[in-house]
Amino acid sequence: MKTSKMIAPIIITILLLMYISFFVWAWSITPVPLWGKVVGLVIPISLMGVSIFVLIERIKEIRSGEEDDLSKY
Repeated sequence: MKTSKMIAPIIITILLLMYISFFVWAWSITPVPLWGKVVGLVIPISLMGVSIFVLIERIKEIRSGEEDDLSKY
């Protein structure tokens, strides 16, 4: 049952990474100066890293059983 709850976050993260990867690819082939490419690529690559981190944290929550934290408040 826990594996079925992990499917949605994994699929959403994969779709998000594909979307951001396309943006990174498109920005990397755009003819702009190097500093422009660096600035334009740092933010999406950071977002990709944060997305993976959040997915890992969500999987840990699902495995530990802490799914409904709102009921505590």
